[in-house]
Amino acid sequence: MSVWPKTLPASPSLSGREGALVSVSIDVDPRRLESLLEALAQTSFPINPQIYHDAAVVCLSADGREETRVATLVEFPAYEGRLEEVRKALNSHGFEPASVHATSMLDEIQRDPHAARRRLKCRTAIVQ
Repeated sequence: MSVWPKTLPASPSLSGREGALVSVSIDVDPRRLESLLEALAQTSFPINPQIYHDAAVVCLSADGREETRVATLVEFPAYEGRLEEVRKALNSHGFEPASVHATSMLDEIQRDPHAARRRLKCRTAIVQ
C-alpha cells in the first residue's frame, strides 16, 4: 500500500486550502498607483506588492495585431481563493475587476528572470 497518488496532476501547481498559488499582476496608470495600493490594503490578507515602473503591457487583438504601451505593473502572490476579494477591493476604488491577471506561480518561477517585465492582455474582437 502506497501513500503516493497513482497519477500525477495534469499541470503541477503550488496549492493550499485556498487553491493554487498564483502571481497576480495589475497594470495601472502611474497617477492612480496610490489609489490602487489603498484598494489592496483593504483586503483581509497581507499584500506586499512588487512595483515595476515602465513595464511593457502588450495587448493582443483577435486579428493578431500587437499594441505595446508602457504602464506601472503591480505584482504580488495570492491564492486563487482570494482573487474575488482582490477584484471587489479594486472595484470599490473605481478600478476594473477585469484588470486582475493571475498566472500560475510555477510558470512565474520558471520564467526567464532576465526577460523584461511584460504582461500580455488579449482583446476581444469588436463587432460593429
